[in-house]
Amino acid sequence: MEHGRLKELLEYEAAARNCEGELCESRPDPLMVARRYPDELHALTCALFAYGNAKAIVTFTASLEPSYIGMEEGLLREKLRGKYYRFQNAEDLVQWFVTLGRLRDAGGAETAFMHGYRKDGVIGGLSALIEALYRLNPYRSRGYEFLIGKPILSPAKASAMKRWMMYLRWMVRRDVLDMGLWSGVKRSELIMPLDTHTFNVSRSLGLLKRGQCDLRAAVELTENLRLFDPEDPLKYDFALYRIGQEKMLVKEDGKANMVQSRHQVRG
Repeated sequence: MEHGRLKELLEYEAAARNCEGELCESRPDPLMVARRYPDELHALTCALFAYGNAKAIVTFTASLEPSYIGMEEGLLREKLRGKYYRFQNAEDLVQWFVTLGRLRDAGGAETAFMHGYRKDGVIGGLSALIEALYRLNPYRSRGYEFLIGKPILSPAKASAMKRWMMYLRWMVRRDVLDMGLWSGVKRSELIMPLDTHTFNVSRSLGLLKRGQCDLRAAVELTENLRLFDPEDPLKYDFALYRIGQEKMLVKEDGKANMVQSRHQVRG
């Protein structure tokens, strides 16, 4: 798609979706749960459990109370008995909330992130926060480690870290959707949360050439979106995601074209 037309399309879709009605039962998103309690640790829970079916994610995260953070372990086990989500069993959930309580006592997620961010930017900050979570609790299991992920030791070999990049978007950006609970992190330095929908749409639109959905692809996409808005490239995230989710993109004669958005009115 021609550069000017593509920028016009993304600007339109980004603006149209920056509204309260974008988060609803018919278009579920974990951000709708996170926004009910504007708290960085509750939001982290909503972000890291955001894998799988969107409706299931919202249902599960809505059942997790912010009051679980730092609750006494015995009481947590009672509250979470028999509860699980895909790879995480009840004990994984208990230990996650124990860890969050300790993180809060240590100064919180933003404090841990900033230790690495001041030295090595977003990737350094993210690795510092992940390392802090593991340091605060010796508990390990397959489900627990899947939930948190791994520190980024080599950006060239890392996964896209989609859930973490989405969390940073929620914390740093502030608009009708994103909460902007943190200060000191530049919007311009955020990296796109790259999932299958965004990856496929971005390749179809010519915004991404890399064939693997990993951190290198997320960085490449972010750099290309900075050409449209150097200060806030992630404002296009929801637009690209929804374009893929709502199957608005079609290919004709090898070229990507848009079908009518639900926001657009026929002339």
